[in-house]
Amino acid sequence: MGSTIIEKIIASHSGRAAAPGDVVDVAIDARIARDFGGANVVKNIEDHGLGIEDAEKTFFTFDCNPGGSDQKYAANQQLCRRFGRARGIAIYDVDRGIGTHLAIDEGLVGPGGTLVSTDSHANILGAIGAFGQGMGDQDIAYTWANGTVWFTVPPTIRIALEGRPGPGATAKDMVLACLRHFHASGLLGSSAEYYGPATEGLSLDGRITMASMATEMGGIITFFPPSDEVVEYARRAGGASTPAHADPDASYSQEVAITIDDLPPLIARPGHPDDVVEVAEVAGRKIDSAFIGSCTNGRYEDMVAAAEILKGRSIAPGVVLKIVPSTDRIWQRCLEDGLVKVFKEAGALLGNAGCAGCAAGQIGQNGPGEVTISTGNRNYPGKQGKGEVYLASPATAAASAVAGEIVTADAIPGKPAVFMPDPSAAKAVGAAAGEPGAAVGARPTKVRGKVWVVDHDNIDTDMIYHNRHLAVTDIEEMGQYAFGNLPGWEDFPKKVKQGDIVVTGSNFGCGSSRQQAVDCFTSLGASLVIAKSFGAIYERNAINAGMPIMAADLSGVGLSDGDELEVDLESGTITHVGSGRTVQGRPFSEVQMEIYRRGGLLAIG
Repeated sequence: MGSTIIEKIIASHSGRAAAPGDVVDVAIDARIARDFGGANVVKNIEDHGLGIEDAEKTFFTFDCNPGGSDQKYAANQQLCRRFGRARGIAIYDVDRGIGTHLAIDEGLVGPGGTLVSTDSHANILGAIGAFGQGMGDQDIAYTWANGTVWFTVPPTIRIALEGRPGPGATAKDMVLACLRHFHASGLLGSSAEYYGPATEGLSLDGRITMASMATEMGGIITFFPPSDEVVEYARRAGGASTPAHADPDASYSQEVAITIDDLPPLIARPGHPDDVVEVAEVAGRKIDSAFIGSCTNGRYEDMVAAAEILKGRSIAPGVVLKIVPSTDRIWQRCLEDGLVKVFKEAGALLGNAGCAGCAAGQIGQNGPGEVTISTGNRNYPGKQGKGEVYLASPATAAASAVAGEIVTADAIPGKPAVFMPDPSAAKAVGAAAGEPGAAVGARPTKVRGKVWVVDHDNIDTDMIYHNRHLAVTDIEEMGQYAFGNLPGWEDFPKKVKQGDIVVTGSNFGCGSSRQQAVDCFTSLGASLVIAKSFGAIYERNAINAGMPIMAADLSGVGLSDGDELEVDLESGTITHVGSGRTVQGRPFSEVQMEIYRRGGLLAIG
């Protein structure tokens, strides 16, 4: 039986055949820490007396806060600079752009290669047929020290996009159509491969747009078989290239066909990237701001698409349009080709290359009550600010900025919508701050505790631990922010007690790769988190931190807050103490138990 793309890449980097479910040590060609997470990687390296396996394959990329406008980010960046200088590690500083894009454009990795980063969208590398994976601080520290990291080979889903989209649709609309089909967890724990005539003709920029949103579908990574043009681009960039293509008889866990024939422009409504409708359904919604950029839509083609609409036009009165190219090279090309002049004459604000709004580190955030149309990849509550965020293509975002309301590029009105006086003003509501609890102590294989039932699916890491606290590196400080962005649970840190158990829904911890979303529960002294399923990166982070988690469906038990559970981590047996009812959860794997018993991935065994 043949192999899929991810199975071939992992096999070539582990020295053994790779099948779904296998746990293997994978050699990593490029190992990246960003300004977000980088300081914690350094701390882990220094606290555990670890070395750097190969400095030439190790990199810092400062893309979350280009300019160091936040004091804690600036401090973390400088800490990383000093560490990099001392260890001979290359630094792509605040003037360079998004690390995953630099990895492609600077040839840090090529088709068939492997990369890990503290960026949850490292799977963008699937655009060139390379393996990229976002991981937490401990994983990255381990990889820096050893050059390898353990990984569970995922199953692969084959996605066939049938037909060709309409003339106004773009790669962003195509991937939004996939989100509409798969929703937030349809690719959970899986790799995927894109096929079909519309994908084969996609440029590298379009492939990057689609690959970047695998995370929003719960996927490990989505691959495009590398085209001749992509391979040639990687060759010119200097990346080593060993293109991998799936065998004709490769085995897939699913084969899915999605019709995109005559696809119109799409948009995701606020709160959920997968709440996708046609732009026509929300046309006329008044906007306050628009954002064009991010790792999903900050490429040169995206800038051109926006400029074509903005040329000779002005942004609607009272609307702010923020534009952020993904790399400085793209920024410079926009300057040389006259796009910057177009943007400025239209009235746009042009920012330094970088992540912008997604990371709360630069322009792109919005305020309470603000309505934004964005080309980003996430619009979870609080992710890009306190307002509403719609996700759309650069063409739709630029057209809406000109119109002052949501429209498609072919429906810009002669006169823009204007603001009417609004006597009501939204009030910012801060998250409740509790006191951090004690950390988990011993390593029991059976735990018993009082239950907190957080009955929600798709709780992302911004809801668990908001990005405004990302500069915190002391675990003891993290507990007070747990669930600080989850409506109704802001006071959780005040109520939880040592040894309590959190029970929640599916896809818990989806979204970002932040370790703090795990460590905040350790800080509070929670003994276990039970969910129907976990986001892939979150699950790794918890295992590596020695934080007990277990996958199980307790919906039929009738749990209420305050009930007690007894859980056997080795067998996976979960017992409701009051009724004696038992449920079978997923027991700890050998790897998970070994890491748990020694107190974490980086603990000396």
